[in-house]
Amino acid sequence: MRLSKFTRATVLATVTVVAGVGAAPALADETCNSPYLSNLIKGQEDFLYVWTLGVPGMGDGLDKLVTLDVNPQSKRYGRVVAQVSVVGRGEAHHMGFTDDRRFLWAGGLDDSKIYVFDVSTDPGKPKLVKTITDFAARSGLVGPHTFYALPGRMLIGALSNSKDNGGKTGMAVYSNKGDFISKHDMPTSKGGDGYGYDIAINPARNAMLTSSFTGRDNYMMELGELMKDKAAMQRFGATMVMWNLKSMQPEKVLNVPGAPLEIRWSLKEGDDWAITASALTSSLWLVKKDAKGEWQAKSVAQIGDPAKIPLPVDISITADGKGLWVNTFMDGTTRYFDLSDPKAPRQTYAKHTGSQVNMVSQSWDGKRLYVSTSLLEKWDKKGIDDEQFVKLFAWDGKELKETWKADFYKLKLGRAHHMKLGAAKPVSASAVAVASK
Repeated sequence: MRLSKFTRATVLATVTVVAGVGAAPALADETCNSPYLSNLIKGQEDFLYVWTLGVPGMGDGLDKLVTLDVNPQSKRYGRVVAQVSVVGRGEAHHMGFTDDRRFLWAGGLDDSKIYVFDVSTDPGKPKLVKTITDFAARSGLVGPHTFYALPGRMLIGALSNSKDNGGKTGMAVYSNKGDFISKHDMPTSKGGDGYGYDIAINPARNAMLTSSFTGRDNYMMELGELMKDKAAMQRFGATMVMWNLKSMQPEKVLNVPGAPLEIRWSLKEGDDWAITASALTSSLWLVKKDAKGEWQAKSVAQIGDPAKIPLPVDISITADGKGLWVNTFMDGTTRYFDLSDPKAPRQTYAKHTGSQVNMVSQSWDGKRLYVSTSLLEKWDKKGIDDEQFVKLFAWDGKELKETWKADFYKLKLGRAHHMKLGAAKPVSASAVAVASK
């Protein structure tokens, strides 16, 4: 069978990383980033990029990329230093760097537009350089969610489809220049439900793992209405899929009920396991090979009281693979789990960090933790509980101590969602990988 242009590039990149020939370490400044990301930040980050949902009547009301100065040596520490608005409100959600770290791609779950920001020329003042408006038309997919760097490519995991706005979906591959290359459907046979959400790759194991959520009809519905709709509550993903990275073919469907969301591979050298949290059943799931060499998924811990549906959303694994931060949206709690034994995680710390909290990003050294608030426009809380902020916490291994808070409502910016760390030193053109040429 003839390999596609994308598959050949992936095979080459995978072999290179495994062999250790001319490859950057499979590490990143935020532990959720692609292992193909270059120009790592392991020291002090300078900027925090926040992809923000616009609110009608607040400021310009548009979705925007907000830049915060987060270097404690700066006179502007903890302050907004730039904001770039896009045309419209499309349910700003997630974003991701290209492999050379020169550009940041961000998407809208409602209008399916994709925005490409230059964060290299002047990292403190990102610039919108490209808008992709035909994602749905080219791929048949809706709701670009996960932006995952590959050598010279961007792999985009979607949540829905343009035919019925349901949960059956797939992944699209684009060049770093923004050209559509190919589409890969989520499996619907051998136990597959066709749903998608996050993407995480372990090149050393030739493994790509995907998770599942729900379609556009559900995520654009008011949360209160959704939870009362029995039929709608049945339309959530209950699987994860293990893919052969070289061939981009699904190898095994894993049964993981309750909408497994973010996936984190252990970054400790030699480890071969990943962990996720299921939103509706409030469980931590371990994905690991069994004694026969087969990938298996197993529920290994509860997060809070599942009966109260704390709704675990984002997770962040420590660089040594020994700890996991978990944010639960409904009770506004940030929890820490000891992963010394990944088969039996133990919660050892918890702190109420806001009335609602969603994303959690930690620095590579584990000393700083950023927390943001918005989940989805129609799922965020109402009234006084609708806090919208970014907070920085210092972590000394025992206690989270709030360092500063940026109130996005008082600043008339909107709903703070996804975060990425940035460095002041621009990325040189020579840093672009050969595979991206």
